[in-house]
Amino acid sequence: AEHLAAAATLLRRASNLLARSFLGGAAVLPQQWPVGCPQVTFRCWCTSPARMSAEALEKAVEAAQAAVAKQGDTVRSLKAELKEGKIEKTAVDAAIAELKNMRLVLESKQQELEKVAGKGSSQTKELFRAQVSGVLERRLFYIPSFRIYNSVAGFYDYGPPGCSIKQNVTQAWRQHFVLEENMLELECPAVTPEVVLKASGHVERFTDFMVTDTKTGECYRADHLLEHHLEAILEDKKNPLAADAKKEASHLLATVGELSAESLGAALTKYDIKAPDTANDISPPFAFNLMFKTSIGPKGDLVGYLRPETAQGIFVNFRDLLYYNGGKLPFAGAQIGNSYRNEISPRAGLLRVREFTQAEIEHFMNPAETEHPKFAAVAQVAPLLYSRALQMGDEKKPKAMSLGDAVANGIIDNQTLGYFIGRTYLFLEKIGINPARMRFRQHLQHEMAHYSSDCWDAEVETSYGWVECVGLAYRGAYDLTVHSKASKIDLNAHEKFAEPRMVEQFKVSPNRKEIGTSFKKEAKAVTDFLEGMSECDAMELKSKLEAGPADVSIDGATYTITPSMVGIEKKMVKMTGRNYTPAVVEPSFGIGRIMYAMFEHAYYCRDGDESRSVFRFTNIVAPSKACVFPLLNKPELNEIASKVSTMLTATGLSNIVDTTGNTIGKRYARTDELGIPFAVTVDYQVRVPPVRCCLPFGVVVALTGRRSVGLWRVCALIPKALNSLSQTAINQHGSARCGRPTLLFA
Repeated sequence: AEHLAAAATLLRRASNLLARSFLGGAAVLPQQWPVGCPQVTFRCWCTSPARMSAEALEKAVEAAQAAVAKQGDTVRSLKAELKEGKIEKTAVDAAIAELKNMRLVLESKQQELEKVAGKGSSQTKELFRAQVSGVLERRLFYIPSFRIYNSVAGFYDYGPPGCSIKQNVTQAWRQHFVLEENMLELECPAVTPEVVLKASGHVERFTDFMVTDTKTGECYRADHLLEHHLEAILEDKKNPLAADAKKEASHLLATVGELSAESLGAALTKYDIKAPDTANDISPPFAFNLMFKTSIGPKGDLVGYLRPETAQGIFVNFRDLLYYNGGKLPFAGAQIGNSYRNEISPRAGLLRVREFTQAEIEHFMNPAETEHPKFAAVAQVAPLLYSRALQMGDEKKPKAMSLGDAVANGIIDNQTLGYFIGRTYLFLEKIGINPARMRFRQHLQHEMAHYSSDCWDAEVETSYGWVECVGLAYRGAYDLTVHSKASKIDLNAHEKFAEPRMVEQFKVSPNRKEIGTSFKKEAKAVTDFLEGMSECDAMELKSKLEAGPADVSIDGATYTITPSMVGIEKKMVKMTGRNYTPAVVEPSFGIGRIMYAMFEHAYYCRDGDESRSVFRFTNIVAPSKACVFPLLNKPELNEIASKVSTMLTATGLSNIVDTTGNTIGKRYARTDELGIPFAVTVDYQVRVPPVRCCLPFGVVVALTGRRSVGLWRVCALIPKALNSLSQTAINQHGSARCGRPTLLFA
């Protein structure tokens, strides 16, 4: 019944789509077609949707687990009664047999769930990963860079289909975020002067913990070694951990990102972790800066770095962006570009590389006004949220929750952060990420920087486990504050009050003449220190000066300040507005990681033929929208195929013409592996009634989809039809959907 209802919905949608495409925008198909219009026949089948199956199976697994636990309690209770002589042994044996049967049922349901949800054992994951990677490299989605010179780890070249998909993903991102929010897009240089990254803290703190093989010197990232070991022992069904040990390992795995060097070293020692390639001992963990250092200019005396993120270019341009936006907040800056990180041990394909594309947003707002005017549009969106409480609890499992409830209950800090979480969820779903295998994990308190109040990661499940693809952070006013302090440039915004207010104002007034006379060359450092004091520090200094001269420490040197050198006061003043440093919500997207997760989620094999690989990309990200096939390698058919391709190209639809002469089956197989959603086939057919068309009489052009199950007979409006279909962001992981149609253009 559910499938029939879904089929009816799909038929209505298909009718509306056809009406919009071929009848100039009619809302529904008319009962009687206008004279001269082609007849339309639509057939479809509905398949059981994966997400519904996964949800139903997950509930069945939970019910089976509860039944096993309950039966286990029954068995223990019966054994106790047997010892007391209250029952016969046959009753215990029967209960044990029932428990074994329940465990078999549970195991069967778990295996079925793993299959449907794309999960599985390590061996299965590695096999699946090898299949996906094999097709991706064979079809030139991406390949290792400099391969004829044995490559260098962490660098990849995108081939033709990879470039197309990347372009489509970034264009979809621009449409979804930049255009929707009227963001201000920038393009900044990759080479960044050291002073910028010193101010941001990257020079000092942009590090990972590294260990080395004590014999070979090979380098490894310490937290990854620990994570992989913990995952392996937790998944080991042959040697399962005791309950306490499992709980401890699970907790450590959830908190590995917040461990200090000492704690990380202690954990590596406790689990006796060795170098993975040689089984040799490893060194204690130590910090390693991930930035690529370079010199700027011919003299080489100006130090620079390849940017580790695109965000800093937006922050340093805040003043100009604010002016461009008419001095109004909130607004957002956005940038898509390459970033560079000298990863310790780049592995896992596109997931950990040394050069990668980021798409980052910096949403500037008044820290006292964190509501978002469009939050209601995503308030009912209910992604899987993995909050701190769930991570630290016994269950350690995310739960679906509406963003409205999450903000109202204080799980998500504010509406603006919640809004971007919702928009990110919708974007990832639109480009083909399975919502059932996507979660938003909240950073634990020790994972966050001191200036952040809330951070979430959009994580996607792949054969490598849960992979962070998007970071969403409420960064407060930290970034603009540190850049303003380091550059001595005002990066504040101005708020005009509706009515004047009496405000308590704090002011520090250094006596520059007296300070200059007393401290000579050090006068500037003293003046800057006094003007940069917080209100708390200034009031503390004022109380000391009331008793006489006071000492202050500046960069390790001590200076004696007399009461006449500085005036510190607080007074009530009438103000019509105020200056403030804007707060920032930062969504940061790793395009390569998103693409790899999308590759895995879109991949499957034809039923009954494991060698027939298919990428079921959503139409908006597919590398080419159509492939044009002459059924036979004949000049007259090739000419028509060329005309069809020209028609498609003229409307902006990317397409490939395949005149190789291979069998149509082989050409369809190649199309499947490239993830092309539609194929246009030129063939000879019997004579058909004349209709208005631009193709020679007697030639039929058939438009087929990846799963051809239907037939539409329409006029030769191929580009218009494909253009409409290719812009339809159908999510293959959502509700039941029809098989791909076949269109005959006579």
